[in-house]
Amino acid sequence: MTTDTPPGPPLRGRVEKREAILRAAQRVFGAKGYAATTMDDIAEAAEVATPTIYNHMGNKEQLFRYAIGAANERLNARTLEALAAFPADPEDLREALLELAANLTRCMLDPDAWAIRRLIYAEIGRFPDLFADTVNRPGRDASLDALAGRMAQLAHAGRLRMDDPARAGSHFIALIWADLDAESALGTRPVPPDAVRRTERTGVDAFLRAYAP
Repeated sequence: MTTDTPPGPPLRGRVEKREAILRAAQRVFGAKGYAATTMDDIAEAAEVATPTIYNHMGNKEQLFRYAIGAANERLNARTLEALAAFPADPEDLREALLELAANLTRCMLDPDAWAIRRLIYAEIGRFPDLFADTVNRPGRDASLDALAGRMAQLAHAGRLRMDDPARAGSHFIALIWADLDAESALGTRPVPPDAVRRTERTGVDAFLRAYAP
């Protein structure tokens, strides 16, 4: 998967140290917000010296962009893994779609995924380009392209009927997600497993009513 590299100096140094800084930045930015977070806060959380962060990541804005990009790449990799496991021509289409729905909602309800989304929502006024350039395009396009590919395979096999596989994939995501963002209060409270499964089932069934031959 390809992601855009945020502007700033190239990352240098040991991979483990960079990863520790990025993870710490994601936690601290998520807990305190961009404005209230200092580089000293992140250094303390990462257990490194503050100058080390400047040497590896540049200034606070560059670190914020790197942290969002790294988290987005990690979460999108999980989504693409779930899509890659979907069979090209499943024996039982409904069961296969239910399994795919469960894997995708598990990714979307992941606490780390929600922490990043909330942070982006909170800071989008400060960084209006961040969602479109760093998160939405490289991640969403890759995931939707993979899902569209699965839909196209099913249509070619005569299992589904559609004119636009990409739109069908978007509809699938919307139907299995439905109101889970509201039920989870943007990821701040757990959604009962039976409620998640119910949303997945009703979403898959609605999708099949719309797209089954």
